[in-house]
Formats: sequence, C-alpha cells, structure tokens
Amino acid sequence: MDIVRALRAVSIAEAASFLLLLLVAMPLKYLSDMPQGVSVVGPIHGVLFMAYVGLVFVTRDQLGWTLKRTVVALIAAVLPVAPFLVERYWIRPAGDRAPAEEAA
Repeated sequence: MDIVRALRAVSIAEAASFLLLLLVAMPLKYLSDMPQGVSVVGPIHGVLFMAYVGLVFVTRDQLGWTLKRTVVALIAAVLPVAPFLVERYWIRPAGDRAPAEEAA
C-alpha cells in the first residue's frame, strides 16, 4: 500500500472514530454512566489522530500541498467531519491518478 493510500484510509478511520467517540461513547458515558465506550474508543481515536497528523507531514510533498493546505489539513483533524472532506477532495484525486498520468 503506498503512503497516499495509507493517508486516505487513516483519514477516513480518524474521522469515523471521532464521530463514534462524540456521538456514541461520550453520550453513553455522561447520560448512561457507562464510561467503557470512551475507554475503548478514546485511545483508538488518539492513535488514528497521531497517524493522520504524521501522514499529512509525510505525504504533503508527494501530494504537492502548499503550507496553507497542509495547515488546513492539520486543523481538519480536530473537526469532526473535516478529514472526510480532506480525503474526498484533496487526497483522493491525487491518489487515483494512474502512473501514466503522473508522468505526463
């Protein structure tokens, strides 16, 4: 798996884990006194968050991102659905190019 595909996968997983944490685990913790969800999903989300941030730095040159786009992609990590948008509009178009298109 190339590094851009890894960023795509981590971007989607990070956003999904963040939504799961916010919309399921935290309400269970505070409304039903069931903190186990946060205990499980929280660390998973933390690892995915760190992987996303690291992969943004590793792939920014390969994707041809400017400093501004890189900063916006990093800010996206702290917004619940923004990594979905980063993957859809900034990572996927670059990652879906065929090798012949990249050489042209």
